[in-house]
Amino acid sequence: MKAGIKTLLFALTLACSGLTAQVAAAPAQEKVRSTAKAAAAKPVDAEKRSTPAINEQGNSDKVSINTASAEELMRVLKGVGSKKAQAIVSYRDEFGPFKSIDDLRQVPGMGGTLVERNLPYLML
Repeated sequence: MKAGIKTLLFALTLACSGLTAQVAAAPAQEKVRSTAKAAAAKPVDAEKRSTPAINEQGNSDKVSINTASAEELMRVLKGVGSKKAQAIVSYRDEFGPFKSIDDLRQVPGMGGTLVERNLPYLML
């Protein structure tokens, strides 16, 4: 008798966990569908997403890592907040101007992925 009850409880537990997984997955699938519909309704030019914005002077919104202030770095670079921007300025003040954009990887907190993500926005 005890074995039968244990088996029944185990089966119910499995059934409930399967239902919970289906219920939890359903909203995510609906969100994907609605996002896909929105994307189909409003096509976005891939070139616009990957290129920097154009400012009033007609120049692309780039920032010089050798002359920009921390505020400018924060404004232009994606994923760079006040601490990382200040770290860039401090590193530049301590070690002199950057010789290449790859030297930015030497700044504490600036990993290779972050530098690569911001390459379109960087200049010397």
